[in-house]
Amino acid sequence: MDELASVDGTIGPADEMTIPITDDGLLRGDGVFEVARLYAGRPFAWDEHVERLRRSAANVRLEFDLDAALAEVDALLARVGTVDGALRLLITRGGRRVAVVGPLPDRPPAVTLGTIQYAPTRVLDAVKSLSYAANMLASRLAGEAGADEALLVTPHGRVLEAPTSAFFYVLDGRLHTPPLADHILDSITRRHVLELTGATARVLHCDQLLELEEAFLASTTREVQPVSAIDGRPLPRAPGPWTTTAADALRRFIEAS
Repeated sequence: MDELASVDGTIGPADEMTIPITDDGLLRGDGVFEVARLYAGRPFAWDEHVERLRRSAANVRLEFDLDAALAEVDALLARVGTVDGALRLLITRGGRRVAVVGPLPDRPPAVTLGTIQYAPTRVLDAVKSLSYAANMLASRLAGEAGADEALLVTPHGRVLEAPTSAFFYVLDGRLHTPPLADHILDSITRRHVLELTGATARVLHCDQLLELEEAFLASTTREVQPVSAIDGRPLPRAPGPWTTTAADALRRFIEAS
């Protein structure tokens, strides 16, 4: 699938669309965004993504025309048709509304993680911001250490999430995920997995990673992806029964929506 984009309602090939270089969305990473997965041209959980976009913009004091943005997304989706892929909607500080439809990234059947020290920026709690350089660097550092993706941990050793995914783990025979109080993103997929599986929010420390029975990442584009190793140590099961149950439950929920 070729990427197609809309900038303030003008639709064209994504690699040919432009915004002014003076836009603070580019110069300072000042803006907000959402990514939704497309199933046959329909964005899953779109109302939830729109509501989080609205909250993110309000939290960074960014005013924009939501009705115009949604109309432009509708026009873009009508142009691309019944595709499977990803829809990204960005609102920049310069006032640009940018929507992009493209293919999903390639994912291995299971992912290996490497722990990377990370301190959340608390002023951006509950904001899905364009300022993602730290997250992207964490992924690169994990790659340099031989892992597929990073697992973010605080300087005090509390396990948080992956740079663009929620982290779920099985400990003492139960499914858990780090709590929002640890300043992780309120992931929409995380919410659904919690509801579908009965998982609980529980603090996890780095020294407990050796005790994990299984783990997985969850996100809009990944759905549920098993974790096969953390810091080079293989997990006993990838996927294990909790991971398989979560993946099946989420897929059924998506298909019924």
